[in-house]
Amino acid sequence: MPDSSRDLILRRIRTALQKPAPQPAAPDFSAPLHPVPADDLAIAFAESFRRVGGAFYYCESIEHFYNQLFLYKKEHKLEYLYVWEPELKKLLHAGDIVFQGDEAGFIAHAAASLTTCEALVARTGSVLVSSATGSGRRLSIYPERHLVLARTSQVVADIADALQVLQSPMGDKLPSMFSLTTGPSRTADIEKTLVLGAHGPRAIALFLLDDTPSPSA
Repeated sequence: MPDSSRDLILRRIRTALQKPAPQPAAPDFSAPLHPVPADDLAIAFAESFRRVGGAFYYCESIEHFYNQLFLYKKEHKLEYLYVWEPELKKLLHAGDIVFQGDEAGFIAHAAASLTTCEALVARTGSVLVSSATGSGRRLSIYPERHLVLARTSQVVADIADALQVLQSPMGDKLPSMFSLTTGPSRTADIEKTLVLGAHGPRAIALFLLDDTPSPSA
């Protein structure tokens, strides 16, 4: 008499129970959940930065940066651009870019600021700024528009990498303030209505200067 379907199923179960169940691979808790390809960090950052509402400008040279910044100022009618970092001042002087290099009229006229940053986070499109630069705390928070000049070499994959960049030259002595800026300041706490500029700038623009070494001939 041929085996019934029930007998076949029971036989398979008994056979399976004689073998140890395969164990899943041990998870690597140090691996990132959302890895970013190392060779596409700048592209990944640009996509993430635009996705959170930032205005992104790629600059292939210093001259290209001057042109992009000049056009941005003209488009948004920025009469006052506050710049306090010495190296940025030298850079803008060389390009004949008009800016406000001191605190005169800051409270009344701070429509825009230009600062550097510590690092750029590819996965989230965030800009890591700190009070360790000559811009201090105010230039990345108070003006309505925050402009940032960064280099492609500053792009890292994730937030942990950015914090390592900040900590490595300082050891345990971190700046008194550092912040991850992810798009313009916004809130929808009141009646679910999105409001820009609630806790900081209404707009953020990043000028990414390509400092990738040229391939040797």
